[in-house]
Amino acid sequence: MPADRKLFGCFTRRERWGLSWRGWLAGCLLVLIGGGAWMRLVHPFLAVTHRMDAKILVVEGWVPRYVMLAAVAEFQAGHYTRIYTTGGPIIGTGGYSNDFNTYASAGAEDLVKVGFPAKLVQMVPCRINGRDRTYSSALALREYFGTNGVAAGAFNVLTEDAHGRRTRMLFQAAFGRESSVGIISVPDPDYDATHWWHYSAGVREILGESIAWFYAAFVFHPPKPVKTP
Repeated sequence: MPADRKLFGCFTRRERWGLSWRGWLAGCLLVLIGGGAWMRLVHPFLAVTHRMDAKILVVEGWVPRYVMLAAVAEFQAGHYTRIYTTGGPIIGTGGYSNDFNTYASAGAEDLVKVGFPAKLVQMVPCRINGRDRTYSSALALREYFGTNGVAAGAFNVLTEDAHGRRTRMLFQAAFGRESSVGIISVPDPDYDATHWWHYSAGVREILGESIAWFYAAFVFHPPKPVKTP
């Protein structure tokens, strides 16, 4: 329908479509159904576990003690020959100063404290501070493997809860097609994963990791890793 014009065409009036009460009701129902589905499915999506048949176990050094205990149990139950701990400068210490002031070193110490043999632990520190810490730690591990002749056709990374999917994505991006990265997500004992929205710890974990995963999946575009000779 042609628009009505007033004041030499400075104002117009057009017919437009808008939502009726049925439309608003249908829209609200879709939002509720979608939100409910997200609440039920987001935790198993983020906290994924998919093991590879591997002899190398990698543990992110920043994880809490219960994850380190799970790493010891995983090592004993599998066919692993060595554990590698990763991580960059400890937050709040002013950046990199030495290899022992990193999460890789702290993680290795934690493993020994919970009874794991020190001779089977190798820390692989990352010297880069700031954002994209997981990806930078994965690059440091890849460089260590290449420099020291470690054959890593497949390895498993063990991490905390909902950090799992993002960790696997970034490690795989760092290693490229040279390696197959498995992931083991250890459940957080501080909340019930099936009803995470009832716990402040669960809300912080899931909302934070959802945003971080979205950034890693759709915003972060790392350069393709150079093939290790």
